[in-house]
Amino acid sequence: MKKLLQIAALLLLIYSYAFAKTSTEPLDSIEEIVSVFQSGSSKELAKFFDQGIDININGNQGDYSRSQAELVMRDFFRKFPPMGFQLVHKGSNSDQVINYIGNYESEDGVFRVFIRGKREEGEIKVYSLDIVKGANKN
Repeated sequence: MKKLLQIAALLLLIYSYAFAKTSTEPLDSIEEIVSVFQSGSSKELAKFFDQGIDININGNQGDYSRSQAELVMRDFFRKFPPMGFQLVHKGSNSDQVINYIGNYESEDGVFRVFIRGKREEGEIKVYSLDIVKGANKN
């Protein structure tokens, strides 16, 4: 019986360590968002959206729920399929507020993408997305 308890305790310890290791690593990072822009997946991008998000695409601005924003981005990716995305600036005002700037490339040209968000429990929650056509690559 004592040996069974030791084995159970060991398994519990291993499980706890594995769970703690994965839960302390950031689940969502800017590298994942870059990858999503490169693939053009509105569904994957929506996972990073806050409950409400402000999206401005070439002056067409609106406040959307996460599901509405997914549809807006789906339309954008359909009209302008991705050829590449490069992050050109990482910034933050504090540990919680993040600002990123990237260049989204499609056949129709380059778009400058401004991503504003916050960190909550190790995850990035995007609350503002501005996409402007005709930006310089640099």
